[in-house]
Amino acid sequence: MPAHLGSLIQGFESLWPTRNTEDWDVVGLVSGDKKQQVSKVLLTVDVTTEVVEHAIEIGADLILAHHPFLLKPVNSIAEDTSKGNVLNSLVKSGIALYSAHTNADAVPTGTSAVLAKAIGLHDSAPLHAFEDEVHGIGRIGKLSKPVKLGDLAAVLNSVLPPTATGVRVAGDFEREIQNIALCAGAGDSYLGFALERGAEVYITSDLRHHPAQEILELAKARHVPFALIDISHWAAEYLWLEQARNELVALFPEVSVELCEIRTDVFDFLMNAPKSS
Repeated sequence: MPAHLGSLIQGFESLWPTRNTEDWDVVGLVSGDKKQQVSKVLLTVDVTTEVVEHAIEIGADLILAHHPFLLKPVNSIAEDTSKGNVLNSLVKSGIALYSAHTNADAVPTGTSAVLAKAIGLHDSAPLHAFEDEVHGIGRIGKLSKPVKLGDLAAVLNSVLPPTATGVRVAGDFEREIQNIALCAGAGDSYLGFALERGAEVYITSDLRHHPAQEILELAKARHVPFALIDISHWAAEYLWLEQARNELVALFPEVSVELCEIRTDVFDFLMNAPKSS
């Protein structure tokens, strides 16, 4: 039996309260009628042309995306624009769109918590905690025993879905580490938090040259061990979709919830072979 979209949204709010949304973020219902009935939900990190085509193909009534589709204002939704092309396809197909972004990052079962569990962190806590100390951005915790930095990278490589860029590491392969901070998605704004809280390695995505170099130099100046691991933004957050699915099925057993397996990481191949002399 289908559920009304309005009822689903109430469930989303209970799982990922919008009060935990970062000030700059835009979450919630993007398109659709709260009175429409929903029989099938497609979960995805990103909303792309291919994802919408897949939603149409499987007969989904709602796409629940992690990333907000209209984060920045647009002046046109004409079909020859990037947003208009996708949004018009959704509207014409009667598919609603909802996003849960930083509010889904901040809960104890959110994107970073799922990544922390996948690599074996124990008793992890928010890296940047809110007032209640329960919700917050990122996670910090310990492994059960020290491991080589290179072996941790191998663990990440095994638990994350494959991407062209894989796992990139700044640090000594043989150095043993145990205290780990991470932030699923783009987390270079929390580099300082990771260092200040005693992490020996910080795992996140979309690391930029200068911020990464500066935090590594700061660690050297303080004579403390510190490494960085850069992983695919999409892959880091894809792991959360299964957790979201389980939570939604528990709340709405009458609704079919499907994970979108389309790789929306933007890179298709990596050229890294040494040039011949």
